[in-house]
Amino acid sequence: MPSPVEAAIRGAVTQGLLGIANFNRTHRKSKTPNPYLTGIHTPLKDEYTVTDLKVTGTIPAALNGLYLRNGPNPFTPPNPATHHWFAGDGMLHGVRLQGGKALWYRNRWIRSAEISQALGETPIPGPTSRFGSPNTNVVPMAGKIWAIVEAGGLPVEVSDLLESRTRSDFDGILAKGFTAHPHLDPATGETHAICYNAMEPTVIWHTVLGTDGKVRRHEPIAVQDGPSVHDCMITQNYVIVMDLPVTFSMPAMISGENFPYRWNPKHAARIGLLPREGKGEEIIWCEIAPCYIFHPANAYETEDGKVIMDACVHSAVFADGQKGPNAATTTFESLEIDPAVQKVTRTVLDAAPQEFPRSDERRIGQPYRFAYTVALPPTGTADWMGASTLFKHDLGARTRQVHDFGTGRVPGEFVFVPAHEKAAEDEGWLIGYVIDTNRNTTDLVILNAQDFTGPPAAAITIPHRIPPGFHGNWVSVL
Repeated sequence: MPSPVEAAIRGAVTQGLLGIANFNRTHRKSKTPNPYLTGIHTPLKDEYTVTDLKVTGTIPAALNGLYLRNGPNPFTPPNPATHHWFAGDGMLHGVRLQGGKALWYRNRWIRSAEISQALGETPIPGPTSRFGSPNTNVVPMAGKIWAIVEAGGLPVEVSDLLESRTRSDFDGILAKGFTAHPHLDPATGETHAICYNAMEPTVIWHTVLGTDGKVRRHEPIAVQDGPSVHDCMITQNYVIVMDLPVTFSMPAMISGENFPYRWNPKHAARIGLLPREGKGEEIIWCEIAPCYIFHPANAYETEDGKVIMDACVHSAVFADGQKGPNAATTTFESLEIDPAVQKVTRTVLDAAPQEFPRSDERRIGQPYRFAYTVALPPTGTADWMGASTLFKHDLGARTRQVHDFGTGRVPGEFVFVPAHEKAAEDEGWLIGYVIDTNRNTTDLVILNAQDFTGPPAAAITIPHRIPPGFHGNWVSVL
């Protein structure tokens, strides 16, 4: 624990470096366009409410709720030389379905103080946050809807009309930030997360929100180098912590980069199994060959005490200062984590580049069969998005089905929604946005998960392009 004098010195140095970083962020020049500010990534300039939506096919009558997705959409045009895809103000896109009809589409910026001021609005209440407009995910938790981000940003509560309500640090417990990927335990109703703060390089936290929406656990875990921990996963007895070689980069920050994280081969790659109620020092660290994992599909325990986690695995990311992940190779893998010998064994399930894995979240932490991923373009392209296919993995049969949306049609992450409370694991629908570059429009597509390669059950057309974002979820309305 630093002394008050040491803390004051460190704070002064940090503020000085931030000043240099802000200067460089403004004054650096770029000779080439930024791929995450052009093409399909070109930010929207307006907020829309559209009620006259064209529907092709039949919207399942049981889908009564709201599909929401979050993603970066800079409110003020950033400097192309320093802008990173992971930066930029958050914008929500939502479609309300009820009784077999599409009632409306809306998009709204998540209100930071700067956005509220620019729009002539009263700022939303709540504590200040490092990232005022969280841009990565939007999730229902304990009866409310939250826009969220990692690395020190605070959640923003939003209404079912996409209006920003309040920013929260959960009674001060999460003052140093939350996560982009909390996971609801279907067995307990609690929500688990691994949280980190860009300015706290030696600690991350296992955080648990109870069914009442209050933080009941915020356990510190010692780390080094300030690792980026984008996601986690849970099993019956463990929280899986991924401490992998992407770490905070002071040179990147000083140079003005919006996302100051870099591939760091000197940082030992490891995956930790933390007992769900254990102290941070009880974590079992297991060695793994250098790689990076943004997103696991699911994880579970075997009868012989091992943990299986299926995930999209990157050989390296952020290695060359590009404006997005710029992965070398990406595969869908099964990782066997053995706490007895503290090793991880990796098996490639599918060598095709792919990301954004999702499963039936009623099976989180338990054995499961199906996972759904989005194809990525071949390695070496300017940005991540651009492929036209979605994959369905049958992990029991070790097979893969492909749904191709067609030339010029670009899907994002799809979420599985069960047909009813007792539905089988793939009995339901897959829902997500598909950009149509041929018409410069976007469809909210509903696929029958059991007829994965067949035509969509329905497509709701939004009359403009929605830039590729990150993560979305279905919010049921009773």
